[in-house]
Amino acid sequence: MQVLMNLVLLLQMVAAVAMIGLVLVQHGKGADMGASFGGGASGSLFGATGSANFLSRSTAVAATVFFVCTLALAYFGNLRSSGNEGSILDRAAAPAAASAPAAASAAAQIPGLVAPAASAEAASR
Repeated sequence: MQVLMNLVLLLQMVAAVAMIGLVLVQHGKGADMGASFGGGASGSLFGATGSANFLSRSTAVAATVFFVCTLALAYFGNLRSSGNEGSILDRAAAPAAASAPAAASAAAQIPGLVAPAASAEAASR
C-alpha cells in the first residue's frame, strides 16, 4: 500500500511540474496581435494554430492526471486513518473530555472561581 501511495505521489509531482512548464510555455491572447504584424507564427513547429491546441490539450491532460492523483491520495490517506477510533477531531476531543474533572477540581481550589458545572447549576436555580 505504501509503494502505491509513493507512486501516486510521484506521478502527482511529475504532473504538477509538467503543468507549470506547459503553462509557462504558452503565450497569452495578446501575443496574437504581434503575430499579425509579422511574428512568423506560420513557420512554427506546430503550424499557425497547432501549438495552442497541442499545449492546451497537454495542459488539460496534465491537470486531469494531477486531480486524479490528488483524489487517490486523499482516498488512500482516509483508508489508512480509518483503522483508528474515529476522526482526528474525535481523537483530539477525547483527552480534553478526560481532563475536564481535573479542571473542575483545580477550579474548586481557587477561591472565587466557580467550576463550569457548578455555574451551570447556579444559573438554572
